Amino acid sequence: MTLTTKHFGVDIPKIGFGTWKLQDETAQMCVAKAIGAGYRMIDTAQAYENETHVGRGIADSPTPREELWVTTKIWMSEFKDGDLQASLKQSLERLKLDQVDLTLLHWPNRDVPLEETIKALNDACDRGMTKHIGVSNFTVAQMGEAVKHSKAPILTNQVEYHPFIDQTPVLEAAHAMGISVTAYSPLAQGQVFDSPVLKEIGEKYGKSPAQVTMRWFVQQPGVIAIPRSSSPDHLAANNDVHDFELTAEEMGRIHALKANHQRLINPSWAPDWDKAA
Repeated sequence: MTLTTKHFGVDIPKIGFGTWKLQDETAQMCVAKAIGAGYRMIDTAQAYENETHVGRGIADSPTPREELWVTTKIWMSEFKDGDLQASLKQSLERLKLDQVDLTLLHWPNRDVPLEETIKALNDACDRGMTKHIGVSNFTVAQMGEAVKHSKAPILTNQVEYHPFIDQTPVLEAAHAMGISVTAYSPLAQGQVFDSPVLKEIGEKYGKSPAQVTMRWFVQQPGVIAIPRSSSPDHLAANNDVHDFELTAEEMGRIHALKANHQRLINPSWAPDWDKAA
């Protein structure tokens, strides 16, 4: 079963397979296994240095290319007009694909005007290198600026999002603009397994804390989640969340965990993050 969310007339899978930190044959094997386990979105990036093996994993799967959604991300060093298009061409060569479904700007770059980068991203779209475009790790203000400069819809903003971080400003702004939010590190790098709340809810349904968390994402409108695992059993379990439904009270209990506000990814080049009220 492939659940989707519709934005700007485009159906996007609500659960994708993330490939951050997966390398070489492990990345190849996991991508093929993920597609076999029902994932229809595969997420990679130039910075992950695994596009070649992600592409091989896609090629290893009997699932037709047109049934898959492939996302990659442009690294900040390639944000100038001309550099961006050339780097995306190299990504396509590594992936052995004629086109990706979605290309994101991986992080904001203070050194290149966003207007120039968005223009280059639109040009890549016009050339047929990517079907759709979006951003990652953008603040509310940066999302608004990207939308202002873009001819094509900004389809998503991919940000760190899990039960223990308060992303209310980004979620509300994105939804107001019609933009989806894609959650990376949705399982808080394994911290969900230590949550008494998630454990308790999981016991009721015979599900793990990770599966409860993934179901929480599925039931949020306009939200996509891209869990990563190097274990075939775990990656299959993370997508096995279609046979139960959380109550409104349970959804609220999980939402309340954001009061912890734990940000796990905060490199030196990160923007000034939006503060929750």
